[in-house]
Amino acid sequence: MQSSDGDSMARDIAATSAELLAKDLGHRNRVRDAEYIAATEILKAVDGENSNVRREPLAWSGRTAGSEQATIDVRFVVTVAEDNGASFGDLGNSAGQATRCYRYLLELYRYTKFEEIDCPAVATPPVPTAVPFPTLPPDARDRLTAALRTATPDTLAGAVRAAFPEKHVTVDTVTHENALVATVGVPAERDCLLLVRTPGGAIEMPGYDQIWLEPGEMGCRTGLYVSPPR
Repeated sequence: MQSSDGDSMARDIAATSAELLAKDLGHRNRVRDAEYIAATEILKAVDGENSNVRREPLAWSGRTAGSEQATIDVRFVVTVAEDNGASFGDLGNSAGQATRCYRYLLELYRYTKFEEIDCPAVATPPVPTAVPFPTLPPDARDRLTAALRTATPDTLAGAVRAAFPEKHVTVDTVTHENALVATVGVPAERDCLLLVRTPGGAIEMPGYDQIWLEPGEMGCRTGLYVSPPR
């Protein structure tokens, strides 16, 4: 009997790591460009900093939007240390190393696909960066609360829009049974804040089912409070 071949073990580990990454990338439900995905979901340690697996984004293009596709090439570099065997019958393995590359194909509302490709001759891969995507400002609740406290039914819409001048933020307002109702949101991110000023002047944040923010549903509208789906 012979010890296991380290290079063969390393190749198997790389293939398993590639499959696990495809599962982690999973089903895509947000519009993201390929570089953002590479920076936030691929460019990180695998099982901790001391892992024997290193994965490196090599190239990226496109985005997950509509019928578009994001493509990301990833290199897996695996190092296996020599193991002389720790117990009777365990022959251990030789030292080994393997480098394998895979292409990941990501589409909106689809599960990630991947395939092995030839590794390009890239000594030092480029480093992807994550450009922040639009979100509600961190003080959104304070802004909306302040607008509702001073608004009247006639000034409500203007007061809320003035509090949220950002073009990517949607605003919807209504007066309902003497209550002032307002929502502000970023639809692409299913990001939504709903506040109500009751007839007594209290500011409340009613709950709602998050599924209503999904594409094809009601979205971030005052209907979440006034006429919620049944």
